[in-house]
Amino acid sequence: MDKLKNMGNYVSSKAQGASSQASKETNKSIAKDSHAPIGTRIQAAGDALGDKMDQHGHEVITNSSIYLLSE
Repeated sequence: MDKLKNMGNYVSSKAQGASSQASKETNKSIAKDSHAPIGTRIQAAGDALGDKMDQHGHEVITNSSIYLLSE
């Protein structure tokens, strides 16, 4: 039962990490866009940092799930 739960955590974290990465890349593009208003660019840069932290958190969970699955 624990292996099934760990497998679910792995799949969920992997999907959420991929979503955070896609959002981060979008926000980076907006932050670099010289045609976007400065406020939008600053907001996008802050959002990209938050997405990076989310992505890292999901990678940690994914790695711990892999470890638990291998036991």
